[in-house]
Amino acid sequence: MALIVDASVGIKWFIDEPGSDLARRLWRDEPELVAPDLIIPEVCNAAWRKVRLGQSKPAQAREIALHLHHGVLELRPTAPLAPRAIELALDLDHPVYDCFYLSLAEAEKTKLVTADRRLESRLRNTSWRTSIRSL
Repeated sequence: MALIVDASVGIKWFIDEPGSDLARRLWRDEPELVAPDLIIPEVCNAAWRKVRLGQSKPAQAREIALHLHHGVLELRPTAPLAPRAIELALDLDHPVYDCFYLSLAEAEKTKLVTADRRLESRLRNTSWRTSIRSL
């Protein structure tokens, strides 16, 4: 069964931070990882932010942009996910970006793997709590 991954996992494939070992193990060992194509701009933005904060070098951000879509990650278009993502965002009172990942998990009938503690907290007391897996 495929697993959906979000940008909080994707950035850890390239940047050393807490949870990076687990994220890289997932990348290496999980045969089918899927994400909405939104993961590309989100991870690139996270890489830019790391450079801006002095936590990474520009060359590393460029490497991330070049290599993010390679490997086991399958990308799905965001447009078909948008109607459900906005409904989830409105219902959960949570940013729509994260809800695209939830929408894809629902469509693929699988779990979302995340390192986003804010998202996990938001879903804790909802029916979605069983649809996510902490990194």
